[in-house]
Amino acid sequence: MTTPSSRCCASLRLARLAAGLLAVMAGACARAQGSDAVEQTSARYQITYNAQRHAAFPAPYSGQNSLLSSRGRMHTFSATAHLGMRVGEATELYFNPELAAGVPFSGQLVGLGGFTNGEITRAAGTEPKPYVQRLFLRHTWGQGGGREHREGGFNQLAGSVDRDRIVLTAGNFSTLDVFDDNRYAKDPRSQFMNWSHWTHAAWDYAADARGFGWGAALEVYRGDWAVRVARMTGPKEPNGMEVDLALGKHYGDQVELERAHTVMGRAGKLRVLAYRNRAVLARFTDATARLATHPSASAQTIFSVRHGEQTKSGLGVNLEQALSDDVGVFFRWMRSDGKTETYAFTEADASLSTGVLLQGERWGRPGDSLGLAFARNSLSPDRRRYLEAGGISFFIGDGALNYRPEAIIETFYSLRLVRGVWLTGDAQRIQHPAYNASRGPVNVLALRVHAEF
Repeated sequence: MTTPSSRCCASLRLARLAAGLLAVMAGACARAQGSDAVEQTSARYQITYNAQRHAAFPAPYSGQNSLLSSRGRMHTFSATAHLGMRVGEATELYFNPELAAGVPFSGQLVGLGGFTNGEITRAAGTEPKPYVQRLFLRHTWGQGGGREHREGGFNQLAGSVDRDRIVLTAGNFSTLDVFDDNRYAKDPRSQFMNWSHWTHAAWDYAADARGFGWGAALEVYRGDWAVRVARMTGPKEPNGMEVDLALGKHYGDQVELERAHTVMGRAGKLRVLAYRNRAVLARFTDATARLATHPSASAQTIFSVRHGEQTKSGLGVNLEQALSDDVGVFFRWMRSDGKTETYAFTEADASLSTGVLLQGERWGRPGDSLGLAFARNSLSPDRRRYLEAGGISFFIGDGALNYRPEAIIETFYSLRLVRGVWLTGDAQRIQHPAYNASRGPVNVLALRVHAEF
């Protein structure tokens, strides 16, 4: 077990590493002179260090999976290379190796539905560890409709494509790379940090414990419309690292319909997303019944009632809307059936998130941004009854439950220090952590350094 002093030393070592890499990146940014209209290869990099702390908060009781009520610290570090090349006229190959490290609050990832740092899923201790984040092919079939230019970016080669097109992505990637985009709330490295704001908290999307998987996604673009479908691998055991490659038996399917529009001359997009998972999962009714009939059984009895394949499904809506050249709003809502345990994401059966993002042009700081968002996560009756009976699931379980929906307010200011480097201050207030009105509220402050080139 790490001590507070060792965690502090590890944080300092990571901070020094981050500072050194930032200096290298800043030099590389200064040497960059733009890019060609069509890229044959690309090499782009990012580094992010996020330090968070929460104050002590009231909690008359705690359980095995409770967020500790004493003051707590969290830190994460990641450095990623996004490498791409054209392997054919319309085919691209991408490879993302990453170094990641970090320690969550309480020493383990528990005690919340909406966790406060989107990077924490990839953290695995105080020392940075390498792993392959993505390795995938993308092929595009042009279908006419005129041409449009795509700027180069992370996992996107600069070039032009038909507006009407069909795109196939296959290999190792994240479902979030293709689905549930939103220009105002998507990236926890540069925008809102809380899990509840950068995708649907109630979307139990198939992935390993880091958030990635193997599979294929097909996108069809026609004018203002887009349709996306995908099948992805999930873990062999819920929230585990080992991937289940039996895609004909266990999988996560999703389909998304997107419509671009304008309101009073301002661009927006509306997306409707449905998903369905199939895996060996425990049903909450079975776990609750076992607790009632076996008083001496472990509170984590949910792990002992996994038998047979179960399905889990949900439906959600995602809206982004520009209000002006430098102000935009977002809204997400999703509901899942909530009959089975969490497969691969977080513990929420219904979620709502909405907020506003302002760019710094408005006050003479074009590289800065300011955000404010609210989220509300809730549980299904089946999950609630299990937790009220003293049950423990993967991320939450206080030993008892005085149920209320979890409510989260987050605000941040991102300050551009130099080209490609930002310093962000962030504050979050979580009412009813882990859906328990007897605990909290929890106030979290964060400082994030992010660089990219």
